Amino acid sequence: MKFFFPDSHDSVDPSFDFEAETRAEFRIRQRDDLYAHEIFEEPPFDGVLVSKAIVDGSGSAPGKYSLAQRHRLFRLGVRDFLRLDDRPGGRRLETIGDCGAFSYVREDFPPFSVEEVIQFYSVCGFDYGMSVDHAILDYFPDADQLDLNGVLSDRDEAVARCQRRQGITLHLARDFWNVHRSQGCDFTPVGVAQGWSPASYAKAVEELQEIGYTMIAMGGMVPLKTRDILECLERVATVRRSETRLHLLGVTRCDHVEDFQRYGVASFDSTMPLMQAFKDGKDNYHTLRRPYTAIRVPQVQGNPKLQRQIGAGQINQAEARRLEQACLHALREYGREAVPVDAVLDVVLEYERLHDGKTDRSSAYRQVLEDRPWEDCPCEVCAEIGINVIIFRGAERNRRRGFHNLTVLYHRLHHNLGWREARQPDLVTQ
Repeated sequence: MKFFFPDSHDSVDPSFDFEAETRAEFRIRQRDDLYAHEIFEEPPFDGVLVSKAIVDGSGSAPGKYSLAQRHRLFRLGVRDFLRLDDRPGGRRLETIGDCGAFSYVREDFPPFSVEEVIQFYSVCGFDYGMSVDHAILDYFPDADQLDLNGVLSDRDEAVARCQRRQGITLHLARDFWNVHRSQGCDFTPVGVAQGWSPASYAKAVEELQEIGYTMIAMGGMVPLKTRDILECLERVATVRRSETRLHLLGVTRCDHVEDFQRYGVASFDSTMPLMQAFKDGKDNYHTLRRPYTAIRVPQVQGNPKLQRQIGAGQINQAEARRLEQACLHALREYGREAVPVDAVLDVVLEYERLHDGKTDRSSAYRQVLEDRPWEDCPCEVCAEIGINVIIFRGAERNRRRGFHNLTVLYHRLHHNLGWREARQPDLVTQ
């Protein structure tokens, strides 16, 4: 079971000074910043997935690559651009290209042609390339058959839209396969299956196999409950050929990887561990035992909500700045075991009442401070920045916490599949 990390141009600045909060004067992001696979001795994933929509944008949605970065990617190829081979002796990380169907889910038709997508995969030198697909977000498990001759109900119309999107996806998958063969492309083609029920997913997989695909990505499953995903995979298993490998797009659910593997899932991808580091309300710092809430210490100068309140005269800027710095000092001292936990909580909660005032995180903060989980984690992030990893503040801390979360997911994946990890025997056995 392989885990692919979707690239969203996430990197961290190794010159960042966490105490002074300054950077190297002549830092150049593309040259000097580090990707997740460059931070860890053993990268916490088996490869990276790069979306054409992230690079080029799609329709009204802008991409995350600048024009200069796009040109550099096309000139160097994905491996050199992401410096995937600059780790002597390390295992080879694979690359997958996809279209980023969620970015154009509101469009009537995918904004990319088959020829454009194949050129993107070929020029960038991906190992695998996914066919052009059109995401289906509805799920109607009991609506596998629809008689379009009668009067359509609202749900029938929704199912009809799903059928149309599936038809577009399968039609483009056939064109993708034919162009790939006629051009003799080097990357392995991956067909994308979209569906709205167990039977419709099985139908899509069956048709993709008839076209010739032996690697099929299951799309549109991110919003589904785990039991729905398992029901779909169980139905797909009735038509899946032994040589066909499945990939789950955007789905983790590590507690069920053995079930996924039994149904033919060979790989998956997800940004969930990274996103939870700074978007989740409470589960920001992951461990194999439990998640923890990161301690909010927002920047007075960089927090839009605080700036609006200061501008409106609701908050005194000098007082906010004083409490901000007092929090950082107290947390640093606590990391050195120089102050008690109550002294840290007092100032942290005083600042939180100022910048938030609605959410009581006192028990969650006490738990993470008393447990000191960063001290038990052997990953390179926690070893280098210590208590800073549980401070919710700015991209340099938040992104590193997300990178740490990737290591936890990867070790959980290995543990649940019965693999032994020499680097974390104490955590794996707990």
